[in-house]
Order: sequence, then structure tokens, then C-alpha cells
Amino acid sequence: MTADRTGPSVTAARGVAAEAHFATALGVAAGIAALSPSSHNCQPWAAAWARTAAARAATARALAPSALRADRTPSAGPAGPPDEPARPGRSVDLVLALDNQRRLRALPALHVEMLVSCGAYGRLLLRALAAQGWGVDGLRFTPGGLLEQPGEAWPWPGPGPADWPRSWAPLCVARLRYDAGAAARAEDLPTLRATAGARRTHRAPYRPEPLPPELLERLESGPLGSERVDSGPLGSERLESEPLGSERLAGGSGIAVRHLTADADRAALADLVARHAGRDFSHGPAWRETHAYLRFSEGDAVARGDGFTLGELFGPLSWPHQRARRIALAPATMRALRHVGYPRLLARQLAAVVRPTPALTVMSLTGTRPPTLADGVRAGARVADYWLSATGEGLVLHPISAVLQHEVPRRLLEDRFRIKGRAFFLSRIGRPATEFPAFPRSHRRSAGAALRTI
Repeated sequence: MTADRTGPSVTAARGVAAEAHFATALGVAAGIAALSPSSHNCQPWAAAWARTAAARAATARALAPSALRADRTPSAGPAGPPDEPARPGRSVDLVLALDNQRRLRALPALHVEMLVSCGAYGRLLLRALAAQGWGVDGLRFTPGGLLEQPGEAWPWPGPGPADWPRSWAPLCVARLRYDAGAAARAEDLPTLRATAGARRTHRAPYRPEPLPPELLERLESGPLGSERVDSGPLGSERLESEPLGSERLAGGSGIAVRHLTADADRAALADLVARHAGRDFSHGPAWRETHAYLRFSEGDAVARGDGFTLGELFGPLSWPHQRARRIALAPATMRALRHVGYPRLLARQLAAVVRPTPALTVMSLTGTRPPTLADGVRAGARVADYWLSATGEGLVLHPISAVLQHEVPRRLLEDRFRIKGRAFFLSRIGRPATEFPAFPRSHRRSAGAALRTI
């Protein structure tokens, strides 16, 4: 008599092996996603793996049938065994969230930046998981508008996981399945890790030569040019109902990318920065929040794992210059000197760096009116793809957030350059005129700090 190899004990063993495989893949992916960009390097993202029966039931309720592919059956069980590549495995669920304890809140527009930051993290997380065979099979967003503050309570029908962190606001649920065939078609994991590690904000001057038009066109067209990044709704065509950062962005997915390269446009943007970027320094609550993320010693930056040092902002500084910068940037100093035009001086200094930049990138939301929370997360996915593609081309970026964080300059930007929809990302882009060691990458929290098992 032939032994039964599909009994409960074998199935359970396969489930345990599959969960161990996913746990390893998730740890690797989290290490890459932790390198994502975020405002002030505040790292407001979080992710939870639903493993308990109650948590899987909650995420199953969140994933409506319309968010799943017709040829798959939802399962609250463990993922299928990775050692059976011919058959797609059963599912695991991940929840992307915003950690309210880490988000910026001094200005309403900063909430948009928090969604963008979380979307960038989610995009890299799923790209890295897809490179290991775990592709997205279904996805559902939290409802709400772009500027609405998501609640801390589980927002979907029925009870949520009992051990859901109280400070976390869920943004979306993603269902993943293992498929070795998909892994073979996915991007190379070491290349993704290296590119994410090379990406950084470069605030120094750029080389003045123009960027080739064909290069800018590749960046506008989507991640990695014409190559397909098969990671599901955070970057593929696998799920039609809820695409999150797909390669068809240039074909009307609701996010527009535009490059300003003409001399007149770059001069006009520099003038706008000179006239309005001083708000970033003169707005008391906003500057105090920014100042809270300044790290005045390498030890403090390492211990906290967030924020930015003076070296990241200004390059190498002697001790006297560090001391002078520390005094000049203090909120009390800024408050006293704003009456004599100090914020305007800082804005003009920023404009002087912007003006000779060979190109400036503007991204905007052109789909849902008014934009939704889901649009904000999708926007972050697009920023992640764009920034990594630019890094792969040897380019660096420097976001100019001050223009977008205040309503008046943002609307002036949109009107002056006829930007479609709401602008959410503005950045310098070019080739660095200085070597990278002069401007180190920001410190990060450990990859596991943003992960939970529920």
C-alpha cells in the first residue's frame, strides 16, 4: 500500500517550512526597504505579518473578493511550500501602516509626505519579496482622502487583530503567494540591494551639463525603463483593480512626471524658491519639528537611527563651523533673526543651488479628484521606482520640499508650470559635482524595528 503523503502532518510540516521561508525572505526585504527615502529621515513606516488565526481572518475580511484574482482562492492558512515551484502556494498577508509616533505633523501637507514615504517603503519591500518569489496576489487600501488623518483603529469590517499596535494606522493589506516561476522573471535581488544602498539625497551642486533627453524619457516611462518589475500591485500588471505604482504610470495611471530643463523654467523655479522657501524656516512649529531631527554628533545619529547630521546637510565641517551652524539653526535663533530677513537669506542660498541644476523633477497626482489616501501611497511607490532608476543611471536627487509644504508656493508652482493635478514631489536631479563620501547616507533604524507579527 502506498503511503499517504498528503495527510495533516505533511501539510502542517509544509506550512511550517513555508512560513520559515517567508520569514527569511521578509527579513531580507525589510533590510532593503529600510533604505527608503522619507522626509527628515523620520522613517514613519511600519509593516505587520498576519500569522495568527484572528489576524488572518481580519486581513481576509479586508481583502474584498474584487481585490483578488479570479483564478485564486483566498486562504487564511500558511503559505504554500517553496519547494513545489510548479504550483503557486497558499497565501500570506502583509499590512503596510503609518506609525503615528514617527510621523511629522507640524503642517497639513506633511501628511502627504508621510503617505509618500510609506508608499516608497512598501514598494521596495514588495520588490525585494518578489525577487525572492513572493509576488502580490491581492491588495486593498484603507478608504479616505489624501489629507485625512487615518485612524489608529482597524478600519475594515469586523474585529481587527487584538495585538495591533495602537499607534499604527493601516494603509493597505497585500496578499502574497510564492511562485518560483515568478521569481525567475523578477529583478535581481543583489542589484536591487546595491541600488537601494547607493541611493541618497545629495544637496551639493551638480555638474551643469544637460541630461540627455532619452535618459529623462526613460525615467518618465517607469521603473527600469522598459523592463518589467514583477512584484504585483506595487509594481506590475498582475492586479487590474488596485494597481499600486505599476509600470503603466505613463499611460494614465494617475501620476504625471515632468522634467523642467529649459533655462527660463529653471530660473523661474529658482526665483520661486528664493521668494517662498523661507517659510520653511520662519514657520515656528515647522522649524522646531525639523530641528528635532538634526543630529549634532555621529554617536547620536547612530543611536537614534534617524534624522540627519550637519555633515549630511553641508558636507565636511570643521568644529568651529559645526558650532556656528548649531547656533544659527537653533529655533530661538531662527525666531529672533526672522525679523531681519534671515529665513529669506537661507532661501536665496537654496535658490542659488537650484538655479544651475540641469533638470528639476515634478510629480503630480492627476487621477482621482479629490485625491485619496491610496493615491498618496501609490505616489510613494512611483517616487521609489524613479529614484532607484535614477540612481542606476548614476544620478542623484535633492527634494525641494519647502515649496510643496505650504499652500501658496505649491499653487504658484502648479500655475506657473501648468502642472496637472496636485504636485507632491519636487526635486533637483543631476550628476554630482562632489564625491559621495563628502555627503554620507543617513543613518537608519534596524530593519526589524518597523516589523511586527500579529
